[in-house]
Amino acid sequence: MEKEENYNTENTKSKKNAEEISESDNNVENLNNENNEKTSEEKIIDLEDKLARTFAEMENQRRRFEKEKEEAYEYGGFSLAKETLGLIDNLERSKQILQSDESLKNSEVLKKTLEHFDIIIKDLISIFAKSNIKPIESLNKKLDPNFHQAMIEIEDAQHEPGTIIQEIQKGFTIKDRLLRPSLVGVSKKPSNKDEKSDKNEEILDKK
Repeated sequence: MEKEENYNTENTKSKKNAEEISESDNNVENLNNENNEKTSEEKIIDLEDKLARTFAEMENQRRRFEKEKEEAYEYGGFSLAKETLGLIDNLERSKQILQSDESLKNSEVLKKTLEHFDIIIKDLISIFAKSNIKPIESLNKKLDPNFHQAMIEIEDAQHEPGTIIQEIQKGFTIKDRLLRPSLVGVSKKPSNKDEKSDKNEEILDKK
């Protein structure tokens, strides 16, 4: 009898253990299923994020390409334009040489030659303007470091200090960029020699 009771007790315990194990396995399986569902959702979110990033990068590349294409179209001739400005410089120098030639002063030949030079220079500037290359206005303007480069200071009582009163070399812009600055001479306040001499005399008298 005792053996039968023990056997029944052991069987009952075994059944309970088997049920507990089975229930534990079910719980683990349910947890795994839940984890698998979360992982799938996370994967979808990751994929959506990657897609959004890819589209954003593609859009950025497209914009960069459009900008580079626009700049190549608008500023592609930057170097050529800068070199071509030397033609205007040479014409201006030739004018100055002819004007300073004593043997040609006040002659009809000089007058007509200078007129032809002016026509050529105007034509060149007109051609440049079609490509958005324009001369910088300098004379009687305040010195602007963004467009002008001061080469000399000239004493002048008629203009405020820092006013451009001489253009040594004409500057140009290409659309909204500086092609080259204007080389200019700016006014400065004239030194008062009388005041200096008076001060020197006062110093000598004190001595």
